[in-house]
Amino acid sequence: MLQEVERWLRTRSWSVTDRPLDTILAAKRAGGSVVSVVLPALNEEATVGDIVSVIRRELIERVPLVDELVVVDSGSVDRTAEVAAAAGARVEHRDAILPRIPAVPGKGEVLWRSLLVTRGDVICFVDADLREFSADFVTGIVGPLLTDPDVQLVKAMYDRPLAGAAGQGGRVTELMARPLLNMHWPQLAGFVQPLGGEYAARRSLLERLPFPVGYGVELGMLVDALHLVGLDALAQVDVGVRVHRHQDGQALGRMAAAIYRTAQLRLARGHLMRPLLTQFERGANGFEPRTYPVDTEERPPMTHIAEYAARKVA
Repeated sequence: MLQEVERWLRTRSWSVTDRPLDTILAAKRAGGSVVSVVLPALNEEATVGDIVSVIRRELIERVPLVDELVVVDSGSVDRTAEVAAAAGARVEHRDAILPRIPAVPGKGEVLWRSLLVTRGDVICFVDADLREFSADFVTGIVGPLLTDPDVQLVKAMYDRPLAGAAGQGGRVTELMARPLLNMHWPQLAGFVQPLGGEYAARRSLLERLPFPVGYGVELGMLVDALHLVGLDALAQVDVGVRVHRHQDGQALGRMAAAIYRTAQLRLARGHLMRPLLTQFERGANGFEPRTYPVDTEERPPMTHIAEYAARKVA
């Protein structure tokens, strides 16, 4: 590990307990910051309501930390939107945001579009499939941004249990993302959960970043933020344990391919063929191939979008 990363781990890795809630609230009042929480959601009716309820009860009604709570629905076919609205979130629909540019499937697409329907200068992203959700996930990653003006982006870190075994979740992180970062961007080797979906950042940073439309968004954002603002502007906070729905190996393979492609584009920008990933599933006639396109499209920095620039002027 680089000495720079060892130093970073000592000075930019914290616990949620390092910043009591009253300290965070005092800093928010002093700085006049507006905090938006965004949940990207696709068919998450089983969990999104509980997450929204905790944030509304603990961080809006009990204390005034969160100013805006938005669920961006990514084309759900279940009751995700209805459940989120009933729990107290404002629901925005992906296809209705910036309709001039047709939406494509993908988490990064939803996060990118969320910048157009939120007003916070600090934006906190939380995945909508979390179980046993704690408000610490929000206070932990928002706290450094409100109390330290030098911090631009904060990732949550946590244990990720799998089948009852602590620390065994995050398979794509360990098999794909961590080796890529250690080999090609060793300054980012200190991030415990580089692909985690819970992170917060200043709008002034997010609006200058390109957004991979799919699963590569978290890795792409870390790499691009490193080059844009430097390692010391990035941080991480331990918020405990993350419990969520685990995907099967086939889905993880598609995720890994998208992440690798995101890294590849950043290593060598150029005119490359659109890659495909073939996987196999046992069928009536033995193993049958299934081929999927790998996400390669990226959305430009939001400052390049005329509608966003017009909104800022207004």
